[in-house]
Amino acid sequence: MANIDIKELIDAGVHFGHLTRKWNPNMVSYVYSERNGVHIIDLYKTVAKMEEAAAALKKIAASGRRVMYVATKKQAKEIIATNAESVNMPYITERWPGGMLTNFQTIRKAVKKMSNIDRMKQDGSFAALSKREQLQIDRQRAKLEKNLGSISDMTRLPGAIIVVDVKKEHIAVAEASKLNIPIFAMVDTNSDPRPIDYVIPSNDDASKSIEKVLTHLTAAIAEGLAERKAGKEKKVAEKAKDEKPAEKPVKKTEAVVEKKPAEDKKK
Repeated sequence: MANIDIKELIDAGVHFGHLTRKWNPNMVSYVYSERNGVHIIDLYKTVAKMEEAAAALKKIAASGRRVMYVATKKQAKEIIATNAESVNMPYITERWPGGMLTNFQTIRKAVKKMSNIDRMKQDGSFAALSKREQLQIDRQRAKLEKNLGSISDMTRLPGAIIVVDVKKEHIAVAEASKLNIPIFAMVDTNSDPRPIDYVIPSNDDASKSIEKVLTHLTAAIAEGLAERKAGKEKKVAEKAKDEKPAEKPVKKTEAVVEKKPAEDKKK
């Protein structure tokens, strides 16, 4: 994993917290100072927490479990989608569907509706419907795609979730906590860090700050996936080597020396 440069974090504004009057006292250990009525986050602690979170995410990805990205605030949507798609992970950037984790089977049924509609369009049964019915189904498909399209290939609960702004995504945090799913989150000075397993004290409002933190975490996930792929390839190679039949030793045949007929003895 790449080293984290504190100067780059400062340039991205990661150290800016919220107004002092809006802070959460549980964040006191992550606050370095106060400037012009705004709390300044201790970036040395941010770096340590980012490294800790990255190491844990790398292990989760290497184990084959999936990591879900969650952020529905405007300035984080595109960043979340880009990072999640780069490592082929599920993400939520629209409204969090209640029961996404705690009622996962029902959510899966909704995802299957999309597949059924697509199947109808392929086998021709969709064309047999009236225009009104087609329009209704298309609207339903578009709504499902908008809310659940990014998790369409997620067949089981994620191994962890990455959250931007735990205050805004409190329902996602509550569901993950209930199911003991590890939570990695950017936590600003106005939020409660106690429900979070891996707290990354940082500015969760500025897009540059969000991008800086998520890029580092995503790089760790990519490393974990690369390790898993290399491990699989190594096992396949070893298995193929073991299954290869041993070559039979070639027997050395003794050269047959043709004896010349003895010359007639001189009389």
